[in-house]
Amino acid sequence: MSDTHRIPSSFPVNYEVSSGFDHPSVLVEQAGEKSPLIPSVVTTKVYFKRWYVLIVFSIGAALQGFIWNTWGPIASASEDAFGWTDSTIALLSNWGPIAYIIAAFPLSWLIDVKGIRWASLCMSFLVALGTGLRCITSDPTTATWLIHIGQLLNGVAGPVSMGGPPVVSAEWFPPHQRTTATALSIIISSLGVGASFLLGPYLVPDRQNSNQTHSKNSSSQSYFSKESLYLSDNSKTIQDTRDDIMLYMYIGFGVSAFVFFLILIYFPNKPPLPPSVSASVERLDFSSGFKRLIRNVTFWQISLVYGVSIGVYNCWAGVLDVNLKSHNISETEAGWLGFYGILAGCVSGLFVARLADIFSRHMKKYLITLFVLAGISFAVFALVLYGMIPFSTAIIYATLILVGLLLSASTPLFYETCCEATYPVAEGITNFALTLMNNIGGLVFLLIQMIPNIGTMWENWCLLGAIVFCLPVLFFLRDNYNRLEVDESSVRNTADSSTNISS
Repeated sequence: MSDTHRIPSSFPVNYEVSSGFDHPSVLVEQAGEKSPLIPSVVTTKVYFKRWYVLIVFSIGAALQGFIWNTWGPIASASEDAFGWTDSTIALLSNWGPIAYIIAAFPLSWLIDVKGIRWASLCMSFLVALGTGLRCITSDPTTATWLIHIGQLLNGVAGPVSMGGPPVVSAEWFPPHQRTTATALSIIISSLGVGASFLLGPYLVPDRQNSNQTHSKNSSSQSYFSKESLYLSDNSKTIQDTRDDIMLYMYIGFGVSAFVFFLILIYFPNKPPLPPSVSASVERLDFSSGFKRLIRNVTFWQISLVYGVSIGVYNCWAGVLDVNLKSHNISETEAGWLGFYGILAGCVSGLFVARLADIFSRHMKKYLITLFVLAGISFAVFALVLYGMIPFSTAIIYATLILVGLLLSASTPLFYETCCEATYPVAEGITNFALTLMNNIGGLVFLLIQMIPNIGTMWENWCLLGAIVFCLPVLFFLRDNYNRLEVDESSVRNTADSSTNISS
């Protein structure tokens, strides 16, 4: 069923017509720059297949996150199998933000000019190619090079997987479902990272440490016989671990290839009719939109908070195993901690997003509340690891899950707040720039981690400092709802017109 919306006559009338969604959109001159407005009448329709588009895209994005986080959860086993160090694991994670910085603007142009279908095909192809290279060999020298190249290619796909959800929601979903749709896409994407925390240690168990423990417990054997047995077992264990890793690589490639063909076969660019009035408006072209974005102070405030806090948190969570290793928390247990945190974030993210759709125009209040509670929770976690609060596994679990629950819930709010504040700049440009700041924050964090003998406790103070730093910036943030105002104004005007006709 379609709806016809009449647009308020208060909008400027000095316009020229161009095409978009088979409906005219308006371009008005403002300070020498063309700004799109809206036609006098817009027909909108919401299609059920929007859920198919959202889910398929989100699965592709989840796979990209899963591949990015391959090595952190199996760090110990990988180091034993290929002779790597903690710095190697950090660099493998670092290829994500490095590639993102390189590819952000070209892929932003692609999604803005060619649309979400071509961008999704590019994303899924790069992920499939990167995972395919990792399947070629398990020889340590060659495999290490191929794995690095694979991580780089997967990282190039990152701008689409991270910046795409608001584009899909804006193109396919009505105003009262946009934040929920963005949150659902981010949740599915996050589950990809969460799955890597579980599937990685399950398919690639840390055999080396298990064998060392078994050898130490064999007290009835002489020193020399135990040492000989250990060396023999060690060689077999390394080969078994490499075989485990290769099986993991094959599974990743198989799923990646399937998702690529799924998008290739059917993945429409946009619906025949727009889902909202704001979706019918042709956005600013790439160059004009980018210039306006640079001058938007609110955008830079949001980007700073998102990049410093979420950028650091995502990379901190990606190397959780390395962080907790010195505190006698096993790789498997760290994997479960990461998974629980992500799962909690998925539930809270959907709840808060739905709340934001129902009770709109309160984004700033939601973000401040989430950050205050996250800061308190993580301060307790850091103090436990530092020794100022007695160590307790229950406290570690509770605080980490709370931090994941609170910070992850803020991500869709950042995306939609940015789109509202920068409209009519295209959602693709806005969120690619936003997530670029996220990756710069993560890159700095991971580069510091690569400093030899720096330890891990600084990571926790860094994340706590990032959360605290962002609070005053959020307090001074201006609430702007430019896009929502267009949609709500059209609804009010249509209702008024209907009342006048009936009277």
